Amino acid sequence: MSSPDTDIVWHSHSVDMAARAGLKQQQPTVLWFTGLSGSGKSTLAGALEQRLLQLSCHTYLLDGDNVRHGLCRDLRFSTADRAENLRRVGEVAKLMLDAGLIVLCAFISPQRRERDSIRAGLAAGQFIEVHVATDLAECERRDPKGLYRKARAGEIRDFTGISAPYEPPLQPEVVIDTASGSIDDQVMQMLNYLQACGVVKVAAGQ
Repeated sequence: MSSPDTDIVWHSHSVDMAARAGLKQQQPTVLWFTGLSGSGKSTLAGALEQRLLQLSCHTYLLDGDNVRHGLCRDLRFSTADRAENLRRVGEVAKLMLDAGLIVLCAFISPQRRERDSIRAGLAAGQFIEVHVATDLAECERRDPKGLYRKARAGEIRDFTGISAPYEPPLQPEVVIDTASGSIDDQVMQMLNYLQACGVVKVAAGQ
């Protein structure tokens, strides 16, 4: 009896990423926002997506909390479950990339090897790592969900930045500290980078 893996064959379709991207007139890309809880990842990604929509770009935003309502609702917060959470998100991002989209992913994703694994599964230039480098003190001051308070009280185990490590990117494409400057300035920094590397085109006056 053959194993299930040997019976699975990749089926190539005539409509591919290039065709879908050509229809949308954009360069499919995964923008991966990583940083501590409360650093402003989702806020920045959401504001950037709104601006990209104004530029007629086709996008989708995958957010750390939102995917746990459906795609990853069966996972908890053990090390193994967190790794599986990111693996699933990486696979979904690849499918959306193949659909010709600009995919914005906002996840703490504390371990370099997990982020690097997602990058390694994509072609060169298709993964843009955005380090939302807001420091721990500022994130803890904001504490929008009260998680830092709970972590300090011992109510949450293995909380990133408190009782579990965060490994910042070594060579991210973009670094943004949301405690410095306005959200408009930060979105413009992102747009300038995306325009420079050919992901989007911003005409004069847009």
